[in-house]
Amino acid sequence: MKIINIGLVGFGTVGSGVVKVLQKKKKGLEQKTNCEFKIKAIADKDINSPRCVKVSKEILTNDVDKILNDPEIDVLIELIGGIHPAKEFIIKALRNKKDVITANKALLAEEGEELFRIAAENKREILFEAAVCGGIPIIKVLKQGLLANKIDSLLGIVNGTANYVLSKMEENNWEFEKALAQARKEGIAEADAALDTRGIDSRHKIAILAQLIFDADIKLEDIFCQGIEDIRLEDLRYAREFGYTIKLLAIAKSFKENTAGVYVYPALISEECLLSRVKGAFNALSLKGDMAGELFFYGKGAGMLPTASAIVADLGEIAMSTVHSPQSTVSKTKLEIKKIEELEKSYYIRFLAVDQPGVLAAIAKILGEQRVSIASVIQKERKEKEIVPIVMMTHYAKEKDIQRALREIDKLPIVKERLAVRIEE
Repeated sequence: MKIINIGLVGFGTVGSGVVKVLQKKKKGLEQKTNCEFKIKAIADKDINSPRCVKVSKEILTNDVDKILNDPEIDVLIELIGGIHPAKEFIIKALRNKKDVITANKALLAEEGEELFRIAAENKREILFEAAVCGGIPIIKVLKQGLLANKIDSLLGIVNGTANYVLSKMEENNWEFEKALAQARKEGIAEADAALDTRGIDSRHKIAILAQLIFDADIKLEDIFCQGIEDIRLEDLRYAREFGYTIKLLAIAKSFKENTAGVYVYPALISEECLLSRVKGAFNALSLKGDMAGELFFYGKGAGMLPTASAIVADLGEIAMSTVHSPQSTVSKTKLEIKKIEELEKSYYIRFLAVDQPGVLAAIAKILGEQRVSIASVIQKERKEKEIVPIVMMTHYAKEKDIQRALREIDKLPIVKERLAVRIEE
């Protein structure tokens, strides 16, 4: 039986989970792969704190170079996160002829092109199933399962924290801050949850997915990104009245030949859509291939064991690969990225305006001047003295026309606040 020696860098929650899965599933993994996975060394800044698993003290070290320079170690598993020094560790491992498994979405999204080039030069693999959507095997689906397909679209709820917050707001009639506080209390959100609530984490993930879908280099700066901090409880209530819910979506869409769009933004989606039913900290992806048709994936997007499961799946792929033929995600297709301003969509718009005659006419006049047609409008109960919410749904309009109209409306002294959310059909 072949032995695959593993060097693990990062012995926190996920690292402990990897060890736990390898220990608990040892016999089954050996039967399925005809390989023994042996953890030869574990490097971490803290090797003394208790973990949920027991390992020999002899394999623990503070010195990462003991892993990177050990010729007997076949695979580096990088679980420290961040850009530096993770990037340098991975490069050194690749050049020392080690395959790499990582869950580091930020590193892959920002530095992936260079890393995959170095992997290809050294005939090594970088596998990253755990970087996107935890236990959902979406990377392998895109790389292997849908090999014969041109992916027309992918819409995903890929950040569990943001989805949890929106779910709790809707279910419990909580405002954003209260729902976020509960997420922190339950360990779903970090103390600083900005990466999640501002859509940055989702942008990293959709960058990785879009590179696979379009076989092209996707720059983070090409991805429009908007978070959920401005969504209020009343927006979820009003959306429900129209038959919608609000979700933070990561989107990759193919348009005309060699033109695609990659976006992250909150959107109204129909309550009949499967994505609208994804609650709590779960992730889900809805995609459409030209051969396979519509597919839907759902599961836990984070956590010790779902993430560890994805990492061990990558180990299995290395074990069952007989020939090294690294898949590089270095750009192969010249792809034009469609800017957000070029999109054409329907919109939900909520204004807080002074309750006086002519307000609605003034808003409608500006929208009409910018070629934005109103599909329906509701004037809600007063929010406070002399302030009234006005809720509109528009027909299809160009994004640039919508934004131009909103900038003009912002100048009206009678409008005190507004929010515009795209409707994703």
